[in-house]
Amino acid sequence: MLVLPDRDAAEEVAQALGERFGLDEEPRLLRDALAGEDDAEDAQWLVVLRDERGRLDPRELDEFAGEWEGWREEP
Repeated sequence: MLVLPDRDAAEEVAQALGERFGLDEEPRLLRDALAGEDDAEDAQWLVVLRDERGRLDPRELDEFAGEWEGWREEP
């Protein structure tokens, strides 16, 4: 799972993931409101991807997410 600061970044990341890493299935985008916050401006966006074959290198994903000021988290 990749955590991004806004929806635009999450959408760009989801598209670029397929291009760079050749994913088998399209990542899902989810809005993750920060605890106690109702304002959409304070939401993070999650890009959820499956890697059942273990082909994706966690360090590469960390660097990739960092290009959009995001980071990788284990589910």
